[in-house]
Amino acid sequence: MSTQSDAGPPQGAKAPLGGSEDTKVPSVGAQQNDAGPPQGMGALFLDAEALYRELLRGVRGLCTSQTRLVGITSGGAWLAERLQKDLQLPGDAGAISSAMHRDDFSKRGLSAGGQTVLPFDVNGAEIIVLDDVLYTGRTIRAVLNELFDYGRPASVKLAVLVDRGGRELPVQADFAAARVFLPAAQSLALARDAAGGFSFHVEGH
Repeated sequence: MSTQSDAGPPQGAKAPLGGSEDTKVPSVGAQQNDAGPPQGMGALFLDAEALYRELLRGVRGLCTSQTRLVGITSGGAWLAERLQKDLQLPGDAGAISSAMHRDDFSKRGLSAGGQTVLPFDVNGAEIIVLDDVLYTGRTIRAVLNELFDYGRPASVKLAVLVDRGGRELPVQADFAAARVFLPAAQSLALARDAAGGFSFHVEGH
């Protein structure tokens, strides 16, 4: 995690491409509300559409002729669906749920897990998993278990819109459009409007 705390991420937050190249993302910054930030925190502003364009560039660089996109429900599935069209990839993107393999399944159950739909043979596939926000890494662990229930892919890469740090497991994205800091009491939620446009909302617990 490379950003500062209360003031939010600096302009030009860096995002790794394949772990070897940095690119600046000028759309990420912090805004102060004239009435004062809630709960003493700076108001985080993320241009989700600008970050999507950066994600599109990054995923294009990760793609091969054998690539299949799989989005984690629900935000990651939205990303995968739009990327599938913008990259003009054949077929449909997959959607995958973490619900069945979550380590808190006994508490959460299937209530908000969505469904896994993989419209291709997982065996031997080169898969890019998409998610909106990478946080503790526990969702990614659960998703990998779910994915391997369907077969043995040749490789799995991870691309995300935002890496907010706070990892509890050794999981890293191959590409993140931005890195930001959020306190543990806040969550970052991706929304999609009727026209398919993306926006981010910071929510308190």
